[in-house]
Amino acid sequence: MTSAVDCVGLSKRYGRHWAIQDCDLSIPRGRVVALIGPNGAGKTTLLEILAGLRAPTSGDIRIFGIPIQERTATLPRVGFLAQDRPLYSSFLVRDLLTFGAHLNPAWDDAFARDRLEHLGIEMGERLARLSGGQQAQVALTMTLAKRPDLLLFDEPLANLDPLARRDVTRALLDATALNALTVVISSHVVAELVGVCDYIVILQNGHVQVTGDIDDLLERHVALTGPREAVDSLDTSRLVHLERSGDVARVVLAGSGTVADPRWVSHPMSMEELILAYLQAPSASALPGPERALA
Repeated sequence: MTSAVDCVGLSKRYGRHWAIQDCDLSIPRGRVVALIGPNGAGKTTLLEILAGLRAPTSGDIRIFGIPIQERTATLPRVGFLAQDRPLYSSFLVRDLLTFGAHLNPAWDDAFARDRLEHLGIEMGERLARLSGGQQAQVALTMTLAKRPDLLLFDEPLANLDPLARRDVTRALLDATALNALTVVISSHVVAELVGVCDYIVILQNGHVQVTGDIDDLLERHVALTGPREAVDSLDTSRLVHLERSGDVARVVLAGSGTVADPRWVSHPMSMEELILAYLQAPSASALPGPERALA
């Protein structure tokens, strides 16, 4: 089955700075993907390229098997919601829906109106008068009403209070489940994505560091706790991250095999623990990239 996204050798340069460099990435269809990395890792640039808002400096990119340069074929299939959720604050809600209908050939106006009515957001309300959570819901509704196959979200929960975060997260999950969408959610806050995503992509310094199914990655790593002096007994070729605290050492190893030294005690690996281990070890990598060819 064709992937939702395929990138080979993707690079983007701003002047002398490479925001993304030589990235190979394949995202399977129907997954909810956590795009994770520290600030400045290249997450927003990657999403904007996939959304057609920026042109890459080099590389091959395909959306559902179609070269991204064929914009009339790819853009209708992609929905993008930026971190600042850009909306025309002077518009009434109904005006914004009319605007969306003119721009998007597959626009589902009935869906948009029904969803906003269910949320208690009036058609005659001006955007500037809505709360941050309500504005986020309007922006999400606009994105979903386009009826895309691929949804890209750049820090969608930023600047929202906890209740609004919960509501928007639930809406994302419901939309994905009902419409078999592929969703990519960017965040540098790992806790926001735990329990939401089933696939991860970690960016470090403009490079893809880790990519894969979360359950598979968890099975291929082990977390250990043991005495500080037992570190010398470890196979350093498997070492992803080492943390010492007093006389205790905590390590994350790649590979599912056990360690021979009985002083080490293993415990279940969590998604958050795995991600943080790689974020703290920029030179480590979990998986090789895909073959450098697009069929």
